[in-house]
Amino acid sequence: MKHFAAYVTKFAKPIIAIWIVLFVLLAYFAIQLPSKLQGDGFFVDDEHVRVTEQLSETFDLPAKTIFVLFQNQSDEQIEALLTELKNINEISSITSPIGVANLNKDGYAYALLDFDNTITDFFPIIDEIRKVIGENPSVSITGEPVISKDINTASQKDLMKAEAIGIPIALVVLLLAFGTVVASLLPILVGGATVIMALGIVALLGDTFNLSIFVLNIVPMLGLALSIDFALLFINRYREERNMDSVESSVQTAIQTAGRSIIFSALCVMIGLGAMVIINVEIFQNIALGGTIVVFLAVITALTLLPALIVLLGDRINKGRLFRIKPTASRWQRFAAFVMKRPVMIIVIALILLIIAMVPIKDIKLTIPSTESLPASYESRQTFDTLDEQFGIASETPVFLLAENYESWNSTEGREKIFDIQQKLLDDPLVERVTSMFTAANIDSVEMWEMTNNQPQAPGVLDAVADNFIQDDKMYLIAYLNADSASSEAQAFVREWQQADLGVDFGLSGRAKFNQEIFDEIADKIGIALIIILTSTFIILMIAFRSILIPLKAIIMNIIGLGSTFGILVYIFQYGHFGIAEGTIVLIIPVIVFCLVFGLSMDYEVFLISRIQEEYLKGSSNTRATVDGLVSTSKIITSAALIMIVITGAFAFTDVMPVKQIGIGIAIAVAIDATIIRLMLVPSFMKLFGDWNWWLPFKKTNR
Repeated sequence: MKHFAAYVTKFAKPIIAIWIVLFVLLAYFAIQLPSKLQGDGFFVDDEHVRVTEQLSETFDLPAKTIFVLFQNQSDEQIEALLTELKNINEISSITSPIGVANLNKDGYAYALLDFDNTITDFFPIIDEIRKVIGENPSVSITGEPVISKDINTASQKDLMKAEAIGIPIALVVLLLAFGTVVASLLPILVGGATVIMALGIVALLGDTFNLSIFVLNIVPMLGLALSIDFALLFINRYREERNMDSVESSVQTAIQTAGRSIIFSALCVMIGLGAMVIINVEIFQNIALGGTIVVFLAVITALTLLPALIVLLGDRINKGRLFRIKPTASRWQRFAAFVMKRPVMIIVIALILLIIAMVPIKDIKLTIPSTESLPASYESRQTFDTLDEQFGIASETPVFLLAENYESWNSTEGREKIFDIQQKLLDDPLVERVTSMFTAANIDSVEMWEMTNNQPQAPGVLDAVADNFIQDDKMYLIAYLNADSASSEAQAFVREWQQADLGVDFGLSGRAKFNQEIFDEIADKIGIALIIILTSTFIILMIAFRSILIPLKAIIMNIIGLGSTFGILVYIFQYGHFGIAEGTIVLIIPVIVFCLVFGLSMDYEVFLISRIQEEYLKGSSNTRATVDGLVSTSKIITSAALIMIVITGAFAFTDVMPVKQIGIGIAIAVAIDATIIRLMLVPSFMKLFGDWNWWLPFKKTNR
C-alpha cells in the first residue's frame, strides 16, 4: 500500500483526468439503462419456462397476454378499437369480448391481446397500444408486461424521490461531521460519480444479461451509501493526520490505514453479493452483478479519485467553514468507561432487546410479488383490480401439463392414456376442473369419443377438437386448482405431480409451478450461500485481525442483529404499523437484506476493530486499546451509519413495495448494528475476553 499511496499523490492530476473521461463516457450509457430493464427479476430458467415455450410454439398458446378493459363501451366502439390494434404486427391474436358471455359483465368487457414467445421487449409495444387507445378514460390496459413497464416507471420516480430526500439529509450529517462545505460535498461528489459510472457499466452489460427493473434502485442505494461511508472514513483519517503532517504524507497515511479498512470492508460486502450468484433466480444474479460493480468502483474511487482530489484541494478542503466542530472525545470517553465497567450488564440488556425484536419472526409470511408491487395509483394496477373484482381473472390457478413421446395420441391407447391422466387429476382434491379434448367436446369416456367420431353421417367430427390439444407427439391439458397460485398447497401440488408416474414424459407450467420453482431454488441454495458468506467472512476477518474470537463474535452478533431486523420488518409490514397496511414480506427480502447487510455491517466492525488493533499493537492493554479505539471511531461510525440509514431509509417514502422493504430493512439493520452491536456488545465482549481476543494458533506476537 505504501508504493500505491505514493503513486496516487504523485500523479493526482492525471488520475483525476482519467476519471473525468471515464465519467463522461459511462454517463452516456447510464442514461440508456432504464430502456434496457425488463421484468421484475423473478425468473428461473426451468421447467415452467420450457413448457410455456413449447405450448406457445406447438399449440399457439400465448406466452404473454395484455388485457384491454372497456367500461360502458358499445360493441361498435369496441370493434373499432380492436380493428386499430390489429395493425400492431407483434400481436399474434386478439380475443374480442363481443358476443362472448364470460368476457362481458355489468357494463364491463375485456379483450385479450396475445403474444408469442418471440417478443422480448414489450415496452415499445405497450407505448403503441396506449397511443392507439389515446386519452379515452373508459379504456385501459393491464397484464404482466404492462405492470412490469409501470413498475419500471415507478422505480425511476422512486429513485429520484429517495435521492431528493436522502442526499440533502446526508449532506447535513456530513456538515455536522466536518463543519466545512467543501469537505462535506466531496463524499457526495465522489459517491454520485461512482453510482453513475456503475450504472453506465451495468447498461453496457444489459445487451448480454437480462436486467431486472429493481437494479435501478438497488445499485444507487448501495453505491451511494457505501461511497459516502468510505469517503467519510477516509477524510476523517486524513484530517487527523493533517494536524501532524503535510498534505501528501497525510493522504498517503490515510490510504495505508483507512484504505486497508475500506478494502476489507468492501471484500465482506462483495462476498455477500457474490454468494447470491449461486441462487439461480434472475433478480439475485442482477443484484450480485450490479452490486459488485458499484462496490468495486466505490473502493477504486475511494483509494484513487478521492485522495487525488484531496491532494489537489490541499487545505482548501476546509473552505466554507460553517462552524467549529466541538471535541466529543470526553463524551465518548465517559461512554467507553461506562461500558468497560459494566460489560455483563450491557450484554444482558442488549441481548434481551434483540431477542424481543426477533419474536415476530415466528409469523413471517413470504410471497412472490406480482401486481401488489405496483402502487395502487397506477392505472394498470387499478385495471387489474377491476378485472379481478368483476371477472375473477386472478382467482383461477391453471396448471398446464404437456406430455410427449407417446407413440400415437390419436390411437385408442393414446386416448385412454389422455383420459387416464385427466381422471387422475380430477381425483386430486385440489383440482376443481380439467380442460382437455374430452371436456372440450363434452365427452366422458374414450368409447363415446370413438363412437361419436366414427358415425357414418359425420366421420371425424371430433378431429378438429383433438387438434387443439394434440400435435404430433405432444398433448396438453389444463388442471384448475381451488387454491391460490402463491399458496403452499398449490406449490405442494405441482411438486408432487412433478414426480408422478403417468407412463409418459411430461412437464408442468403455470403460475403455481413458477412460484414453486422460485421457492425451491431459494430453499435449495440459501444454505450454501450462507456457508459461503460465513466461512469467507470468518477467513477474511481472521487474516485482517489475526484472531479467532473477533471474527467468530462478529458473525454471531451479525446473525442476531439480522434476526432482530427481520422481526421488526414483520412487525411493520405484516402486522401493519407506522401507516403501512397489513401485507406480507417479499420472498427475496430476507435473502437480499442478509447478504447485503452482513457485508455492510462489517464496515463498522472493521473500522472499530482496526483502530483497536492499531492501539493494541502499539503496546496498549486490551482494555486501553478498546477504549481508545471506541473513542476515536465512535463519532465517525455514528456519522457513517446515519448516512447509510438516511440513504437507504429514504426508500421508505417510495411506492414500489419490494424496494420499500429492502430500504427499510437495510436501514433498520444498520441502525441496530451501529448502536446496540457496535457500541455496546462489541466493546463489552472485548473487555470480557481480554487478551484472548487476539489469540491465533501459531501466531508470533509483534508486541
